Amino acid sequence: MRDGLPAHPHDTIEGRRIQQVWTVASTTNAILELGDKLVCQGVERVVMEATGSYWRPFFYLLEARGLDCWLVNARDVKNVPGRPKTDKLDAVWLAELAERGMVRTSFVPPKAVRQLRDFTRTRTVFVQERTRHKHRVDKALQDAQIKLSDVVSDLFGRSGRAMLDALVTGERNPRALAELAQGSLVKKKTALAEALTGQFEDHHARLLGVLLSTVDHLTGQIHELDRLIAQTLEEISTSDDGPGTEPSSGVSGRVLAEKLDAVPGIGSATAQIILAEIGADMSRFPTPEHLVSWAKLCPRTIQSGAKNTAGPAGQGNPWLKGALGEAANAAARANTFLGAGYRRIVKRRGHAKASSPSPARSSSSPGT
Repeated sequence: MRDGLPAHPHDTIEGRRIQQVWTVASTTNAILELGDKLVCQGVERVVMEATGSYWRPFFYLLEARGLDCWLVNARDVKNVPGRPKTDKLDAVWLAELAERGMVRTSFVPPKAVRQLRDFTRTRTVFVQERTRHKHRVDKALQDAQIKLSDVVSDLFGRSGRAMLDALVTGERNPRALAELAQGSLVKKKTALAEALTGQFEDHHARLLGVLLSTVDHLTGQIHELDRLIAQTLEEISTSDDGPGTEPSSGVSGRVLAEKLDAVPGIGSATAQIILAEIGADMSRFPTPEHLVSWAKLCPRTIQSGAKNTAGPAGQGNPWLKGALGEAANAAARANTFLGAGYRRIVKRRGHAKASSPSPARSSSSPGT
């Protein structure tokens, strides 16, 4: 349940307004009915707090009714000592702050970007889950005294996967398994035969079969998400300024992702995640410093007298911070000016400081 409070002009007295408070159920029909009522009363803007994921149905459904929806940070509107805390008083307080222009809206991307964000976040979760299952495969082999990972760098490469499938189907001869080596592993058949000598039983084969089928299923789902992401990128444009806007002009999301992919350290998947989290329209961030601050990637300045210290950056967006962290680590290993800068700084400030993004070293925004 949610409490609604529309403040709208008085029917007969000019310059006066009417304030009403009532309870609204968080069902689709109730929210649509609320939207119709607000439109009929002349309400143009709806302000709501960002409370978990409960704001989403209200925001999306009321936005579809043509209302200007604002999502505000609860921290910005509740720092008033002594004020009682109830849902109805919160609704009254939000209405008064919005009427006086004392709140600022949070970043809620347009519909196409939100859909892209759902796909990229799901893909990230699936990739992490697949990695966990791959580690379980190695753990099952170690339990059977199979030290294949000591010789093969990638258990799921062509040679490693062929040996795993042979183990599942019943092959136990170490030399026969080593003969499945391909490429550079052909020269390591002796070491492979030694590593494949263990106590691999039918129990391990059944467990390994289940794990491999799970890895294959997740791989198929990841490929499907890649297709959906590529399709959604075509629907995104720098000209998008709200829900329902057609990408009739401007740079498409696919082109923006390709431009980001050209930055050292950023791959295609990371570029897609960055676009999904910050959108294609960079006009909402006045400067690169604003974007870095919004992403919580720069330390907070704390001043006390003549002493300035750096405080914690804050939580921020974990999906964006994770992708940028991977890009920073990759750029640090690259033979570019970014890698040279990392190697120069890491000697005196350490890895964390050297690999953290800095506005002075930041590259151009996607829209440029």
